[in-house]
Amino acid sequence: MPHKKLNLPEKTCPVCQRPFAWRKKWAKDWENVRYCSERCRRERNAST
Repeated sequence: MPHKKLNLPEKTCPVCQRPFAWRKKWAKDWENVRYCSERCRRERNAST
């Protein structure tokens, strides 16, 4: 039985400007998640 992942919350990454969806590993800390990836998190200061 396939699981359909519809209606997941999304945010936009401030570094790459791409939308990213909620992931289970972020469930407890979704309010504090800002970046779509570790790479964007590391590059956050390089873009300023």
